[in-house]
Amino acid sequence: MRGMEGDRRRARVVRGGALIVTIAAVLSASACVQGPPGVGGAAGAPPTPHNVWVPPAEARPRAEPPIPMAAPDVERVLPQAVAEAAAGGLTLSQVVDLALQNNPTTRASWLQLRAAADAYGQERGRLFPTVSAGVNALSSKQVATSVRFGGRRNQVSPTVNLSWLVLDMGGRAGAREASREATYAAGFTHDAVLQGAVLQAEGAYFGYMATRALLEVQRASVQEAEANLAAAEHRHDVGLATIADVLQARTAASQARLAAESTEGTLQAARAAMAVAMGVPANTPFDVAPPPETTPVGEVSESVDSLIAEAVRNRPDLGAAEARARQAFASARATRAQGLPTLSLTGNGGRVYSDVSQFSGGSYTFSLGLSIPLFTGFSQSYANQGARDRADLAEAQAAGVRQQVIQQVFTSYYALQTATQRVHTTDDLLASAQQSEEVALGRYQEGVGTILDLLTAQNALADARAQQSQARWAWLLALAQLAHDSGVLGVDGSAAIPVVPDSNPLR
Repeated sequence: MRGMEGDRRRARVVRGGALIVTIAAVLSASACVQGPPGVGGAAGAPPTPHNVWVPPAEARPRAEPPIPMAAPDVERVLPQAVAEAAAGGLTLSQVVDLALQNNPTTRASWLQLRAAADAYGQERGRLFPTVSAGVNALSSKQVATSVRFGGRRNQVSPTVNLSWLVLDMGGRAGAREASREATYAAGFTHDAVLQGAVLQAEGAYFGYMATRALLEVQRASVQEAEANLAAAEHRHDVGLATIADVLQARTAASQARLAAESTEGTLQAARAAMAVAMGVPANTPFDVAPPPETTPVGEVSESVDSLIAEAVRNRPDLGAAEARARQAFASARATRAQGLPTLSLTGNGGRVYSDVSQFSGGSYTFSLGLSIPLFTGFSQSYANQGARDRADLAEAQAAGVRQQVIQQVFTSYYALQTATQRVHTTDDLLASAQQSEEVALGRYQEGVGTILDLLTAQNALADARAQQSQARWAWLLALAQLAHDSGVLGVDGSAAIPVVPDSNPLR
């Protein structure tokens, strides 16, 4: 009978140990979180570095300045993939996409956003009690005395401990709000990095295309200059022109070839700049396709005031600055709560399973404690004042960013207007230069004009062609800059700025 009783007691000990192991496994599994948590009803971070972060409504900048009061890894695109994508010529959207995927700053800002979202999840966990489990196993053998029994004793003592900060006068709420605003700031910063990378890629693309267009214009000028040289030599051979005409035509042809050769070197440099913008080596082979659709050149249909209001709503850097200001005010409230009373609840319970019945049984304790800070050597006062000063500083910095945003939109708006007028002027200049060149060529062919008049007219025509080509690509870059400054530049390179066409399409 004693043997059977011992077996039952040992079975109870084993069951108690198994129970503790099960509890520990459940608690460990509950600690495994896949990805950052959601914040404010929105995703804590986008799934990949080259995706934008969509902020919740509460995090967006307001029309008026606020007055706050008290995962998966992404591989870089290899040059071979760029070459395959460029088989038919890289489009602007492909250039932008490759730049976003390979840009190290986008990955860094994405990781910062994920870390901020994880920190918010950690801060949110302070609202809940902490529970821990433990188990002690004991095996002993004692010699019998006059006051105790002797023999061997085996026992297992599982325990569960509870600790909960019931009340802290707003400390946890302030810290949680500060962490949430820090996540918003990191999200806006990530979007600002994406828009900056898009603008950089577009600038490299437009610069390359403008240089290539200039080279085409200069090669056409070379052909015209060589045709003039052949005509002058023929007229000299038949006695209708002097050797001076031939020398002037030869000089003009050499100058045209020299300009084209210089532009060829500039084109290679622009090509290298675009490769760097895409995050690949400069010697990566690729070709670039012109814009597939014609883009109408015209005036922006919205006023500068409406675009400024759009920028205040959409500029991610302004959203980040205002989120940092709200974070600082929330941190100040959390710092203030550190000098206020706190109420804590602690408890533990356990049970002893032993093969000696006298030592078996359960126990528990609960306690409620109040802590009141009385004197901290004035350190808490200085901490409160420092937190308020940092909040005021962050608010002033946000106001400075707002003014900077308004200035940038105002400047880029009128820069686009200037670029539009420049396109119109170069169109008129080209038409006039073409007519002048036709008249000079006809007079020279009829023998009533000089070679100098023809060369002067053709130089003016070549300059007008070059200015027109550069003006049109500069207009596209100015449009992208205005879209960036207004906060509506898409990650595909699109500029959501309505334009009323009033000129020939941009090809």
